[in-house]
Amino acid sequence: KIQQLRHLTSCTSAKAPKRQQVHKHTSRCLPTANNWNTHYLRHISSTSALRDEFRVIKCPQLAESLSEGDIRWNKAVGDTVKEDEVICEVETDKTSVPIHAPAAGVVAELLVEDGATIQPGKDIMKLRVGGGGGEAASAPPPPPSASAAPASPPPAAAASGSGEVRTIKCPQLAESLSEGDIRWSKGVGDTVAEDEVICEVETDKTSVPIHAPAGGVIIEILAPDGTTVQPGKDIFRLQIGGAGGAPAAARPAAAPTPVATPPPPPAASSGPIPTTPPPTPAMPSGPMASIPVSSIQVPGPAAQAAPAAAGAAPLVGARTEQRVKMNRMRQRIAQRLKDAQNTYAMLTTFNEVDMTSVIQMRNKYKDAFAKKHGVKLGFMSPFVKAAAFALQDQPVVNAVIDEQEIVYRDYIDISVAVSTPKGLVVPVVRNCERMNYADIEKAIFELGEKARTGSLAIEDMDGGTFTISNGGVFGSMFGTPIINPPQSAILGMHAIFERPVAINGKIEIRPMMYICLTYDHRLIDGREAVTFLKKVKAAVEDPAVLMLDV
Repeated sequence: KIQQLRHLTSCTSAKAPKRQQVHKHTSRCLPTANNWNTHYLRHISSTSALRDEFRVIKCPQLAESLSEGDIRWNKAVGDTVKEDEVICEVETDKTSVPIHAPAAGVVAELLVEDGATIQPGKDIMKLRVGGGGGEAASAPPPPPSASAAPASPPPAAAASGSGEVRTIKCPQLAESLSEGDIRWSKGVGDTVAEDEVICEVETDKTSVPIHAPAGGVIIEILAPDGTTVQPGKDIFRLQIGGAGGAPAAARPAAAPTPVATPPPPPAASSGPIPTTPPPTPAMPSGPMASIPVSSIQVPGPAAQAAPAAAGAAPLVGARTEQRVKMNRMRQRIAQRLKDAQNTYAMLTTFNEVDMTSVIQMRNKYKDAFAKKHGVKLGFMSPFVKAAAFALQDQPVVNAVIDEQEIVYRDYIDISVAVSTPKGLVVPVVRNCERMNYADIEKAIFELGEKARTGSLAIEDMDGGTFTISNGGVFGSMFGTPIINPPQSAILGMHAIFERPVAINGKIEIRPMMYICLTYDHRLIDGREAVTFLKKVKAAVEDPAVLMLDV
């Protein structure tokens, strides 16, 4: 044994150039003879196991004021993860903290259940590093010999993937949302690419897209379209690889249902329009034939059905109807608007704004503004800035009733109504009292892009203190918007039309816009509402009012 130890520590390439090699993980020299003993075998097995290192993952440190949170798993035991991929999230009272994989590998064990409350530093899972993560570990191929024939191409089945079947779960939604309705974009048998949107979970406030974790084929849908699902519920099964590498074969298109086309209307005469009425037919000169009523035979049901059967042409213009289930967002909008009508004592006051100054300013500076700030100068920024100015002058419009108390907010967060194909959303532009025109336009542009792509987060729509709704983009001339709870007022903008107005005793054509303020009369008196609207009018018509604070 002493000689073996000396041999292991002192061997060099000069003494044993061909029968010994240095292991890549250690500095020991291993003989390559066939008569290895137990020590060498034990050493080889321990070094090859380095590929399957197990690592215990702990809950990271949360924010200073947070000491615990509920864990929500995005992965399950046996799932393969990539380095820096989100494995789970820790939901706290204020935010969600994602936990990333420190290395590629396979989830070996979950040490806490989904939904359990954990503290920073607690062990949450075991990760088998390298064993199946990232690229699959396989034995290195033997070196090709000189006489070896070229390798034949792999069969199509092998090239398509391993055929692993993975069950996909509903991901975690926002903190305040516990369920949603699923809407499928794909069906059973459809081929999907990695990260392609397969379905969406519609909630009260937004839609959460679910992406394919890998390319493959959908083999089973576990939650039918329109059903309510909760985070962690199995929703479909995906065969990884299978036929996911190549596009699916084109399905035969269903034969179109023949639709009877109505007969064309009679062609209009191309001749001149007659100026005299047509001749009246001559009255018959002979006596009119008459028969007794009793001799008339009423035809039976069969006789009545015969003409209908003979003329088999379908009815043209048949009236039909279709029932579609309301999505979650539309249900939530309907509930909130009706609650607002039942709760608030809503009253609307009106005024009109001369848009001449704003249009001239926009036409003069729009190119320079877009070049410097990267966004277009629109009509929303003057009204948002004017509303923030008026809210500071009339703070009760920015307040809200909370049971028996009035809450005055020192900050101004203005919700901007945006129409989307799925319904109306109101993302919030925060701290408007500190913003200039460029800041407002950038914020509105970013929120509008998120709304159109369906990527608005719950945080983007929470906490507004006042709302602006611009029905003018659709051509609305006049309207009375409904308050957005739990706010106390909403400003309505409308379309710009040229109208004759009296200016210094003369009639001039000016671009005019009607504006209105719907407010909660329980809190806001008419004097305050009218004063607020006049402040908005003054700030829009003459931007110098903002600079002079008058």
